[in-house]
Amino acid sequence: MSAKTKIIVVKAKELIYTALFVCLAIVLILLLIFMFAPEENSMTTSAGVYTPGVYTSTITLGDTALDVAVSVDENQITSVTLNNLSESVTAMYPLLEPSLESINAQIGTISSVDELQLNAENKYTGLILQQAIKNALQKAKS
Repeated sequence: MSAKTKIIVVKAKELIYTALFVCLAIVLILLLIFMFAPEENSMTTSAGVYTPGVYTSTITLGDTALDVAVSVDENQITSVTLNNLSESVTAMYPLLEPSLESINAQIGTISSVDELQLNAENKYTGLILQQAIKNALQKAKS
């Protein structure tokens, strides 16, 4: 019974290269799986971001409380209006209506309230309205 022993000489450099290529292959396969696997929560995103309706947020200017009414459909804001707006308020705060008109003009072109472009002339009035819209949208989130 003679045993034929075979001796294999493996260099450390070849082992390191082989281990590196195996690790890279595993990482590549995992990356491809995660990139092309369907998302589990794709059904929830198709339902929409908001519950359709009209949501209000109150701002106080002087002694007068104004309601900022935000109309939304499932995916976007449709319009923003001011309720309880009287002539005395428009006289005291003349930049309120132009700011609201500017915001309504931008509603269809933006994807987030943070993207509103506020005019330098009525920046602070726009910021007040923008924050009121954000508060109303928090109520609309489904």
